[in-house]
Amino acid sequence: MYIKRLIKLDSFQKNKETIISILISTAFLFLFFLKPYPIEIVDMKVYDLFFHIRGQKSPPQSIVIAAVDEASIEKLGRWPWSRDKIAKVIDKLSEFQAAVIALDIILSEPEKNDKTLAESISKAGNVILPVVFFFNTEAQENLIISSSAFSVLNSQAFIRYHPISSKNALISEKIIAENAAGFGHINTFPDDDGTIRWEVLFIEYYGYLIPSISLKTASLYLGIPPEKRVVDATKGVYLGRRYIPTDKWGRVLIHYYGKNESFRYISIVDILENKIKKEDIENKIVIVGATAVGVYDLKVTPFSSALPGVEKHANVIAAIIDEKNLLPASSFFVLLIIFLTGTISIIFYRRLKALYSLVFLIFLLVATFLFSFFLFKNGVWLSVVYISGNLIFQFLATITIRYAYSERETRQIKRIFSSYVTEKVMNELIKNPSMAKLGGAKTEVTVLFSDIRDFTALSERLPPEKVVEILNEYFSEMAEIVFKWDGTLDKFMGDAIMVFWGAPLPQSDHPERALKCAIEMISKLRFLHNKWNKENKPLLRIGIGISTGEVIVGNIGAEGKKMDYTVIGDHVNLACRLESLNKHFNSEILISESTFERVKKKIEEGFFGSLYVEELGVISVRGKQKPIGIYRVSICS
Repeated sequence: MYIKRLIKLDSFQKNKETIISILISTAFLFLFFLKPYPIEIVDMKVYDLFFHIRGQKSPPQSIVIAAVDEASIEKLGRWPWSRDKIAKVIDKLSEFQAAVIALDIILSEPEKNDKTLAESISKAGNVILPVVFFFNTEAQENLIISSSAFSVLNSQAFIRYHPISSKNALISEKIIAENAAGFGHINTFPDDDGTIRWEVLFIEYYGYLIPSISLKTASLYLGIPPEKRVVDATKGVYLGRRYIPTDKWGRVLIHYYGKNESFRYISIVDILENKIKKEDIENKIVIVGATAVGVYDLKVTPFSSALPGVEKHANVIAAIIDEKNLLPASSFFVLLIIFLTGTISIIFYRRLKALYSLVFLIFLLVATFLFSFFLFKNGVWLSVVYISGNLIFQFLATITIRYAYSERETRQIKRIFSSYVTEKVMNELIKNPSMAKLGGAKTEVTVLFSDIRDFTALSERLPPEKVVEILNEYFSEMAEIVFKWDGTLDKFMGDAIMVFWGAPLPQSDHPERALKCAIEMISKLRFLHNKWNKENKPLLRIGIGISTGEVIVGNIGAEGKKMDYTVIGDHVNLACRLESLNKHFNSEILISESTFERVKKKIEEGFFGSLYVEELGVISVRGKQKPIGIYRVSICS
């Protein structure tokens, strides 16, 4: 009958583990769709960490940055420069035969030298100008930028998942814009933590899909004709035979090559003063933008907290040219991994002990991390936080349930108190585990210290095995007496014994029990003297100190290594002090004033038999302003 009951309980426990595990996996499936910010921010940081683990990558040499740096500003004057200076830069880049010139500079305000700049842009024939889209503002139509729009496949998909849209755009002055080879937006959309991880490849503007400046520049550099620049709605972008997969809003994760200046920077002043070679520019994409401190727009990226915006464009362009696509894993794939890892963990956690389950959990977490990093290096970002969170919570739930149905409290109490208390006390603790307060607590107890007199001299003149033999016999007899009076045997310290009453179980008569124990210890030692005389063994003499008062009781030590259930406090120190004073007073038992006040009436009533109690005066105790009275207890023969 008992075995059947155990089987039923075990079956119920396992079923409960399975049900809760399924609920946890289901919860993480929902969390993946809800994407709560606290989880997402951790996921983003893991994504950033992958970039750092992967390390720096060499970008294509076909991209350079014409930098408006400190040296250029010092030479050419404060930024922004007049249009004629920018015209000279474009003329020089055209002279060096740059393949594409992308300006990361907004030229929206009219200026007297606009015509000069327009002529330079027209003559170059390969200049891409930036566009900034505004959102939640009044509509303002300017369709001059529609010439750069991409055509669209599957337009019905945009009805269901409309791309990011705008009705207002900031562009360059009309005379400048009319001579550009194309336009591209420079809008950025940081994640909630301010880091730019995504590039929006196109924004819808009055029905036209205007590409980012990076996408437009790459398509012009690759020589893709307009009819082959196509958006496959909600899926990706075609540049001829090249395909760039996107999410349903036309976004792609930016494949960053590294930290600041991963790409080659050429100072504009060096370009204007012919301090570079033609091959530094020839047939290359040149992005013109500010990099001087205080001038450029700072971008926070996985690699850097202050990347010039112009270099962000360079990273996107390079990834398109190199076909280094990076996109999150599909929702179905992530859900499948969460389900599979959750199922595997359920199966193994149920069969393994807690320690082996923990080892298996660590193995699964490491495997998940490595698998995700492998996919990341191959262009797929697999979110590890939802998968890892599911595995961790599965483990915690399984272990919690397992312990909830085990005899953990019973085993813990037995382990902690089996060496300290009698079986009677142990059984009471098991019945009422709340009585075993394992944390520190202030409690009134009575502490007893006993010590063997002149033990050092004795141990020096006897062989070690003889010393151990005598000690074992003595300690066995004394421990039996301690347990007889339900004392908690704290520890053996060399030749000393420490005992206390009043914890872990409350004992209203703990001072009487302590004195009874001390009296019987002296009586037992006298009996042993008779025995040892016959066996020609040396005789032991002991001193006992007893004190009653409030102390801290609890498990003290290094958690997980060595813990002792013990007492600490002034009255512990006083009992030890009294035990040592027995030498001075040539006594066997000394008790403190606090203990005497609690047993005085019992002594007068003859509860302890024939005793003679003598007040010896007072002693000063460190930390106490008032001296403590002490009493000698003598057993009348």
